[in-house]
Amino acid sequence: MSTGRNTTIRDRHRKRIARDQPPCGICGNDIDYTITDHLNPMAYVVDHIVPIDRGGPDTIDNKQAAHRSCNRTKSDTMPDEAPAAAIRVHETARTW
Repeated sequence: MSTGRNTTIRDRHRKRIARDQPPCGICGNDIDYTITDHLNPMAYVVDHIVPIDRGGPDTIDNKQAAHRSCNRTKSDTMPDEAPAAAIRVHETARTW
């Protein structure tokens, strides 16, 4: 199924979002923008906040940075529908 999205605009939006290296818009944790393996679960991808399949526009205002694993977990759910338990939050600081 073709969504009719323009790849030039997609690539431009991807670069624009990555420029400031924001955290994942889904889990809130940092993204390692140096990961080049696009299949890595922690790789940077662009998430449509309101999914295209749910009527969301393919505009920069409807896109956010995300980890590949977070984006796959979110799938085509709306932001208020994503089950919090399904989205893993990775803690990196420990106190003993």
